[in-house]
Amino acid sequence: MNDEIIKSYKNHLSNERSPYLLEHANDPINWYPWGEEAFKKAKEENKPIFLSIGYSSCHWCHIFQKESFSDSEVASSMNEVFVSIKVDREERPDIDKIYMTVCQMMTGSGGWPLTIIMTPNKKPFFAGTYFPKESRFGRIGLIDLIKRVENLWNNNKDEILNSADQITISLQNIDQEAPGDKISEKLLNKTYNQLKNQFDEKNGGFSEHPKFPTPHNILFLLRYWKRTGEKETLEMVEKTLQAMRRGGIYDHIGFGIHRYSTDSTWLVPHFEKMLYDQALVAMAYIEAYQATKNPEYRKITQEIFEYVLRDMTSHEGGFYSAEDADSEGEEGKFYVWSKDDLEIILDKEEFDLAMKVFNVKDSGNYLEESTGKRTGQNILHINDSFTKISSNLSISEKELVSKIENISRKLFEVREKRIHPHKDDKILVDWNGLMNAALTKGAQVFNENKYLKAAKKATEFILSSLRLPNGRLLHRYRESVGEINAYLTDYAFLIWGLIELYEATFDIYFLKTALELHEIQLKRFWDNNIGGFFFTADDSEELLTRQKEIYDGAIPSGNSVAMLNLLRLSYFTGNHELEEKADIIGRVFTEKLSNIPVAYTNFMIAADFAIGPTYSLVIAGNTDSDDTNEMVTTIRNEYIPNKVLMQRKTEQNPPDIDKFSNFVEYFDNLEGKATAYVCINKTCKPPTHDLNQMIEFLKSDWSN
Repeated sequence: MNDEIIKSYKNHLSNERSPYLLEHANDPINWYPWGEEAFKKAKEENKPIFLSIGYSSCHWCHIFQKESFSDSEVASSMNEVFVSIKVDREERPDIDKIYMTVCQMMTGSGGWPLTIIMTPNKKPFFAGTYFPKESRFGRIGLIDLIKRVENLWNNNKDEILNSADQITISLQNIDQEAPGDKISEKLLNKTYNQLKNQFDEKNGGFSEHPKFPTPHNILFLLRYWKRTGEKETLEMVEKTLQAMRRGGIYDHIGFGIHRYSTDSTWLVPHFEKMLYDQALVAMAYIEAYQATKNPEYRKITQEIFEYVLRDMTSHEGGFYSAEDADSEGEEGKFYVWSKDDLEIILDKEEFDLAMKVFNVKDSGNYLEESTGKRTGQNILHINDSFTKISSNLSISEKELVSKIENISRKLFEVREKRIHPHKDDKILVDWNGLMNAALTKGAQVFNENKYLKAAKKATEFILSSLRLPNGRLLHRYRESVGEINAYLTDYAFLIWGLIELYEATFDIYFLKTALELHEIQLKRFWDNNIGGFFFTADDSEELLTRQKEIYDGAIPSGNSVAMLNLLRLSYFTGNHELEEKADIIGRVFTEKLSNIPVAYTNFMIAADFAIGPTYSLVIAGNTDSDDTNEMVTTIRNEYIPNKVLMQRKTEQNPPDIDKFSNFVEYFDNLEGKATAYVCINKTCKPPTHDLNQMIEFLKSDWSN
């Protein structure tokens, strides 16, 4: 195809709603969306399928498109040899998880863009990630790969089909569970020791490079510190959180966290911003603030929320998925600064301060990706605490913070005039559930109503726009349309957000809705033979295998969140069957996670709750009375992760919580005063009006 034809060409992706698929709608490759039309064509024409999986804000997906998928030579070969299918991994995580597992089985690694070549029956026989157009440095290029597959398909097809069958059998066997014993405290200790061994004592984090935020590691360690009083545990948490806050992985001008750091020092990020990272990282800082009362953790949480509410929130109230790493075809261009940029924008005093605080170099600190040479551009980062910097500069910390905020404001106003990275504006239920949970946690701990208001609005939007009349959820919303049947994570993460909303508002509607969605999740996703939740519903599209996800990657697994939800709901309601289901999940996956529990830290958070001590706390009192509100506020100021908090509203007759909880009926406000009922591992302490006594009860079974 010549260039003019390519520009006007439209393939079968033109009518899709996924931003990622639409980005490829004008590729000269005859892309199809995943669906029967493509598979039927492959069977009729006896062609293998080229499956390409990515997402809208994926940097290397853009490179792959620019270098190969927009190229007429590549397109001509692919159209002749394959039926080509594009999948947005964020819309179809069920497909992505299966074929990513295949890639990891076959190559030992994975990532996006994910490339799978398979039979018309969806059985894979080749897997990889990004391929350059031409072969180089021992890495096969796409042109040569196409020729090799064409030759094998035409001349050794039986061998390919046999290989595809064997790979499929291995895939189907890999997820076989072998239920084991109940999870014990010994496994929590093992998880901690593995994290300790992986910890980077110099730079923080749990790998050399790349460095991902992995906030569930932080959340687990905070609970382990609470359990054991192990000082070193809290030091690991704080070193990591402070290193992230000061590094280039954090956007010091517009706020928000980038996806990961490419180096060991948190300096050079992969610049895309994902909604789930904002939510999970915010939760880590919120809990760290509760544990330490360090105001720096409160400030960064508020900045992350400011970014989300400013840049990632739709007018309906839902939260967008991501912002790209690239702008104007260059990764990070939107975010970096030259010395000259700062000199033009800032006055002399501000410029001198910015150069010192943000470590700006004349030659820059950001290397050009292909050459490794300095670009003259700087990734702003901070080397020390503001306390230390202010001391070195002989000014107060308050004055330093004020000056830096003023500098950041000026730089932000200029940056806003730049061409922004592409925003992936689809709204996903599961990621919104995480954001709702984070905002609601922040609302409780910081007593900030605007966070609660945003979480409630997002929840109302999801329940009105992405919930069907039969109560079931859809996964994705874009262009005023909800589509795609929901996955386990949609239910589990939304339920998580609803539980947090109940604890923040004591509005029974949120607890009632969480229980309704749980019933649907149990009916449609539960494995009635062994136990645990499948990722897809029982009436979803039949794929090569029906997976149960337990690995806690960039986001927690559906089973780990569902297990904690079950435990919390059982403590709210007194329904022991919910706790039994959680126990089954623990037993089903014990064998799988016992060797490397560090890969399942969110699951270990649920295990920590199950092992206890775990608290159910009921405040009986009038909703509007000062003593009731003082009790609630006092509890929220404490770091007590393994608890559920309820209010029995004594102004109601009968209180609405009585309909949903089978053990609170006789929990009254004694002597007309707000009364706290503290139960530890379902054994209750005497009721008390005294705030100090209440907190003593809540601390009595912790070693620290």
